[in-house]
Amino acid sequence: MLARHKAFFVSLFLTRLADQILLFLVPLVVFQITGSVSWSGLAFFAETLPRYVAFPIAGILCDRHPPYRLLRLSQAMRAVVCIIGIAGELSVGGVWWLIVLSALSGVLTTQGLMAREAILPRVFATERFEKVASYTQLADQLGTVLGPLIAASLMAVLPWQAVVVLAAGLFLLADLASALWPARTDPSLTHMPKVSEPWIRSLATGLDRIITLPGLMRPILLAAAVNLIIGVTLATSAAMVTGVQGLGEGAYALLQTGGALATVAILLVTAHVGWPYQRMGVASYCLVAGGAYLTSFGELPVVYTIGFLLVTGFDKMFNVYVRTLRKTLIPLEDFGKTTGLIVCFNNLSQPLAGLLVTLYAVGEDASAVIFALTMVMVATGAVLFAMPMVLGRRARS
Repeated sequence: MLARHKAFFVSLFLTRLADQILLFLVPLVVFQITGSVSWSGLAFFAETLPRYVAFPIAGILCDRHPPYRLLRLSQAMRAVVCIIGIAGELSVGGVWWLIVLSALSGVLTTQGLMAREAILPRVFATERFEKVASYTQLADQLGTVLGPLIAASLMAVLPWQAVVVLAAGLFLLADLASALWPARTDPSLTHMPKVSEPWIRSLATGLDRIITLPGLMRPILLAAAVNLIIGVTLATSAAMVTGVQGLGEGAYALLQTGGALATVAILLVTAHVGWPYQRMGVASYCLVAGGAYLTSFGELPVVYTIGFLLVTGFDKMFNVYVRTLRKTLIPLEDFGKTTGLIVCFNNLSQPLAGLLVTLYAVGEDASAVIFALTMVMVATGAVLFAMPMVLGRRARS
């Protein structure tokens, strides 16, 4: 059944590949042009912050407009933004063109992600959703891994302007794959009921769903705890490997490659092993927590590597669990507005982890911060996973 949707998954892969090329390229090019780390940091901030802030608005749009059209619009507009940005830089000059390009591309990326999330429960309603979510995560992960590698290779032989133009071409190819998708004419993707309520009321409805839908708050809090660990791992891995362990950049690159391969392997297993999603959630959460505990032994390279692979690999399995649960609990008519708010809330714990590292890490060593956040994750999981069992026993007694 999933074979007829190959064009859809190819589109997701190409979009993520182009997006990661830009995400890798922009801060680097800004640094090369200005020679300033501050400008490079501003470029990264401009790329990433709009992605988080735009999620609630993108979610509301997915409840008001056909998600297939929004998906294609986001892909085509990113290509247009790339071309306009390069044209502006070549004709006028200045680093601002590149920063604005990255910010607009980030907003359009969020819209594309939300459109995809709105498409999945509509088109794949009869499929085992854990398998569908695993394949979408796999397409994302392959693009995430290959994007920086391809960008670095291209920049070694081409000017960066040409690399941005090639990224625009990938966005157009992704749009072409979407146009060839057999399910594009599904009525649930092309026709939406007319919505006339104000935007503020839509946001209030999404927030009300988060608060009142039974069982929805628990995965939100669990995902926030997992994202604390992801945030602290992303913020500290380079310093732990090259600083605390005294290894070179090659070892760090090898670690990142190992994490990517572990993720692909775990997602393939998740797609083909028919575990109940509740068991998948508990197992992946525990393995991420165990991996985080091992990474707190940062001075031991082998132990740290095992922990890093557990964290990066099973984080994606936990994402499959959360996405499956969201699809099960949230009514389809409110899916976009509610999911947009949830994703925004969940991602806030990643920059919080980075802030905690900044405040409490000792030089290059963040082992104490990693251990403390691991204990927060363990305590959160113990309470939230145990609560339904306790309430169930009380109801039976």
